[in-house]
Amino acid sequence: MATFDILLPVKNGAAYLAEAIDSIRAQTVADWRLLVLDHGSTDHTLEIAQSRALIDPRIRIHCLPDARGLSGLLNAGLALCDAKYVVRHDADDIALPERLRHTLAGFAAHPEVVVVGGQLTNFDDQGRTLGQHPLPLEPGRIAAAMLFCNPVAHPTVAMRLDRLHALGARYGVEFGNGQPPRPVAEFENLVEDYFLFGQLALLGMVANVPQRLIRYRVHPGGVGRKKFVAQMAASQSVSRHLAARLSHMVGAETFDPTPFCNHGGILFDLGARTNYSEEFSALRAALLRMDAEPAQIQRELRYRSILVNRNRAALLARYALFRASHRPLMNEHTTVKLHLLGRKGPQAQLSPALAAA
Repeated sequence: MATFDILLPVKNGAAYLAEAIDSIRAQTVADWRLLVLDHGSTDHTLEIAQSRALIDPRIRIHCLPDARGLSGLLNAGLALCDAKYVVRHDADDIALPERLRHTLAGFAAHPEVVVVGGQLTNFDDQGRTLGQHPLPLEPGRIAAAMLFCNPVAHPTVAMRLDRLHALGARYGVEFGNGQPPRPVAEFENLVEDYFLFGQLALLGMVANVPQRLIRYRVHPGGVGRKKFVAQMAASQSVSRHLAARLSHMVGAETFDPTPFCNHGGILFDLGARTNYSEEFSALRAALLRMDAEPAQIQRELRYRSILVNRNRAALLARYALFRASHRPLMNEHTTVKLHLLGRKGPQAQLSPALAAA
């Protein structure tokens, strides 16, 4: 049994697969097993994987063409794992050599968590480095931010397998709410990672390390580009689910997080209404009851308060005050910038309360 089982799902990923696998083989920590999960490829994916498996017995290939979407593929992969930690890696990304070593240090620093992620470096098909704001580190800060966006980079993640089993945690499955785990078809694809990590984060079980773990390839074939609108709508649904769950956990009034969400760095288009002070009051009351360091919750509330008033002058003034004492993380700066430029995201599915002027 290895320390790490690494799940690499792939379908027609021949263009970048060799580089992805070679980056795993170059890790400074050698105690790993790579499980290539092929989802019915019709290009040269299998040949590339098999060529690497011939020279490295730690590489295993599993053909799973009938798996139901990415969630089904990853859950089938989890069922094959027996290592202490399960690592996610994508077929178009490059693991930095110290990735596994930094991951071990992250689990040692946070013995209570189930998931450890980290920072990444974006790059394009020409190899040019792209901008990337840092992700938050502390479990409490991640839990609060998870209501409004996903502060965990899925391709950087590692998970404690025994804790996943104990919770009944899987992709596309609701768990840990006092009921038996149950699949939720709405969250099986596009946002399967957000739904999984969001539930774990509300339990204080997710942390990020400050080191960069991978180079993340941004290219036209990525899911985030091809299915952006559908992904944003699904993310909004997860945010609402997590907000309702938090309200139940802490005994607070329910609230709709949509006006304060910035999935993909973009605010939802909520029509003509500009002021959401009432919704922010309910949001604030719920977050202040979370079991987390007060400073971590206050940091999140200070940023979300910027979005209370969508008037551009008010938003810009609030952001200037925020920047005076806080460094922007994730997509916080991009959100404000794009709103000021008038580039709002898809029309949100408005509840009657949000639709009211």
